[in-house]
Amino acid sequence: MSDLILSDLLPSAGRAVEAADVLLEKAKDAVSEKVMVDGRVNSAKLEAEQTAAHGLSWMATYVESLRQMHKWGEKLTEEGSFGEFEQLILQCAFGEYCTQLTHGIAISQVEIIRPHDMGLTSADCHAYMKDDVKRFKYEGNTPAVRRKIAEYAKDGLETGSFGTTGLDEELEMIRDQFRRFVDEQVIEEAHKWHEKDELIPLEIVEAVAEMGVFGLTIPEEYGGLGMGKTAMCVVTEELSRGYIGVGSLGTRNEIAGELIRLGGTEEQKEKYLPMISSGEILPTAVFTEPNTGSDLGSLKTRAVLENGTWKVTGNKTWITHASRSDLMTLLVRTNPDEKGYKGLSMLLAEKPRGTEEDAFPAEGMDGGEIEVLGYRGMKEYELAFDGFEVPEGQLLGGEEGQGFKQLMETFESARIQTAARASGVATSAMELGIRYATERVQFGKPIFEFPRVHAKIAWMTVETMIARQLTYFSGWEKDHDVRCDIEAGMAKLLAARVAWSNADNALQIHGGNGYATEYPISRVLCDSRILNVFEGAAEIQAGVIARGLLTRR
Repeated sequence: MSDLILSDLLPSAGRAVEAADVLLEKAKDAVSEKVMVDGRVNSAKLEAEQTAAHGLSWMATYVESLRQMHKWGEKLTEEGSFGEFEQLILQCAFGEYCTQLTHGIAISQVEIIRPHDMGLTSADCHAYMKDDVKRFKYEGNTPAVRRKIAEYAKDGLETGSFGTTGLDEELEMIRDQFRRFVDEQVIEEAHKWHEKDELIPLEIVEAVAEMGVFGLTIPEEYGGLGMGKTAMCVVTEELSRGYIGVGSLGTRNEIAGELIRLGGTEEQKEKYLPMISSGEILPTAVFTEPNTGSDLGSLKTRAVLENGTWKVTGNKTWITHASRSDLMTLLVRTNPDEKGYKGLSMLLAEKPRGTEEDAFPAEGMDGGEIEVLGYRGMKEYELAFDGFEVPEGQLLGGEEGQGFKQLMETFESARIQTAARASGVATSAMELGIRYATERVQFGKPIFEFPRVHAKIAWMTVETMIARQLTYFSGWEKDHDVRCDIEAGMAKLLAARVAWSNADNALQIHGGNGYATEYPISRVLCDSRILNVFEGAAEIQAGVIARGLLTRR
């Protein structure tokens, strides 16, 4: 055993998780006292105590991350694959996260949550500091440990592995297949698509369809592969490592497939799921409005039923891949007398695919492109509907007022998929940082040799594995029909931060060159930034997690 690795590593990590669990329960109790009234979360108090509540969400995310890393280590030990690299990753993860739990968690660049923000006392923190926690704090994440992890990560550029994942053989074969595809057809072209601000070529879309991505989780009886969400994570992660746009091609299919599979009539399932699976039609999600954002209860776009036809009027914004799509899952208000969520319904609205000359050829519908910093490969649009017609039978499930409920049923899968996209982007940034650090020579040696460079690489490696294991766990729960709204939210919350952190640090390694648009890291930085915003902004996500933690006791 390396002298860098702490003795009794896994048992010690298990005891540290137990200590963190106790601290987390005390934090839950403290926050509950601030926001609960008569055993229920009081919305006004929750808003007033937002910092404490969101701090609880991040603390719980850290504790769950440590738990999953410990389980990862146990699994690898059983398989005989818990090597020095993996042991050092786990040790470093515990060294950093165990320390941050009482010294402060950075929930953004300008916000650090301290224990007292949640109502924890010095006695609570002192009780948490068991011997195992202290060992990780002082010995787990040392300069020598970081140096060794970085050296292993440098080797990973050649092998394509930055630590054994713990996935089964079938999923690793799937990963290898998509890694080869990305290396051969995506990575070298992605930056050109970004710089030209052009749509991902249809040849790539068709190749992705042929590989089964669009029907990955759709049941076999409807033309899909019938695989689980963990497989979706692996595929999405690898595609996003090449380019977030390619990794996101399947997102709208995932959302549309879930909506129709869970909420559609049998006729709707038989009609649309096979076409979505094959890529014959490309769907897009049309939910957000200019003044609603995450507040879908305020949605105003109207659909009025006249002579067997829904006539849609209103505006939508931030609609991805809108021009090229053939089918819109369109959230509208069909009952103006029902305020909030109850008056919302989902329409399966077909439209002709747009062209460069005419982006929106459908009658009663128009749109314009929103220019964006990154995430350009499918483009973003504002849409305007003025009497746009949808046949009556295209109401999802055939029942009005179910739109929000139907959408809520897709949130877990969407957030798991977004966490996987973030893990892929994080890996891309890490690879770019390592490659540049080993090739760039300054003062007579590769800049990798400087401690503050290889320390960045080490932590990118460690935290990417943490995000990955938390994402796989939420996918596993979904595959086993375990409620995972909190866990999916945690995975998305953490992985999005890791993607941005990795991109920022990889650009720093590039120095001035990283700021030049010719270098891919400039694109990855822009691409990574959106992950903290879409599928629930970090603040919204933390609020959802907090409410779940306080009510699911």
